[in-house]
Amino acid sequence: MRYLHTMVRVTDLETSLRFYRDALGLAVIRTHEAPAGRFTLVYLAAPGQPDAQVELTHNWDPEVYTGGRNFGHLAYEVDDIHATCQRLVEHGVTILRPPRDGRMAFVRSPDQISIELLQAGPALTPVEPWVSMPNVGSW
Repeated sequence: MRYLHTMVRVTDLETSLRFYRDALGLAVIRTHEAPAGRFTLVYLAAPGQPDAQVELTHNWDPEVYTGGRNFGHLAYEVDDIHATCQRLVEHGVTILRPPRDGRMAFVRSPDQISIELLQAGPALTPVEPWVSMPNVGSW
């Protein structure tokens, strides 16, 4: 047995790609358009880790998805949690649980999928603005 991917349904593919690809930094591995089924699949992975993929499923016919919180979360190890959170903020992403401890943060995708970010190796020295930033919402 081997892990293949995690699938999340997205309502707006371009908005989701701006989050997962541009802000979070995942790379598009492949895209599959299925006109007969009226859906698009986009597979992404962290750079250098093509075997740990997230599949974004975009159904062309509008549909309301609920239960993103029930899913749990995706987790990614990052080289510099402060720089990663700063890049996300610069892309308009709200840091729901800031890395006050230099170790862990949470954000949400445009479709409310919770994303956990964990510092690789030991925690970084806590710094502003993260130390003073409160938690926002839920993750």
